[in-house]
Amino acid sequence: MPAPEPASPSERWLAGFLRLSGAVMVLAFLAVLMPTSWMAASNAWLGLDTFPASPLVDYLTRTNSLLYGMHGGLLLVVAADVRRYARVIFYLAWIHVLFGAAVLLVDIVAGMPAYWAALEGPPVIAAGVLTWVLVRRVGRPAARSARVRPAPSRATASAGGLADGLPARSTAAEN
Repeated sequence: MPAPEPASPSERWLAGFLRLSGAVMVLAFLAVLMPTSWMAASNAWLGLDTFPASPLVDYLTRTNSLLYGMHGGLLLVVAADVRRYARVIFYLAWIHVLFGAAVLLVDIVAGMPAYWAALEGPPVIAAGVLTWVLVRRVGRPAARSARVRPAPSRATASAGGLADGLPARSTAAEN
């Protein structure tokens, strides 16, 4: 069995960026345990309206934190092997772009302050674009970039082109 190729600079940058993003997002788990009075104080500090005392608001803030934390955990998992999870990372990149755009729209429609809208959706879009640029380079060291890749399989083509632009999976015969 040949030794694995060393990680390319793009793979190292991608893994590092995913680890950083994942580590920050995992911190959202702490907000699940945050007392409601702290949430209300944070809300007032941000200059927003009075924090509503409601079971629904409590539920939404805590489950949102759980989802962000779980997403951070997923980013940490895929960062461990960016070659293996390149297709998942490609999907996550596009989801981040779409999610960032949707969040920006929600912020505007909801009447959130301009600083909030500017610091929430656009950075997520930028992170998605950066992830997309880096994941497209994964598996393309000079030795492999010259290799002729087979045409997409019928299954790939029927997946709506989601896999376009990703390195082809290597087969046992290629290794």
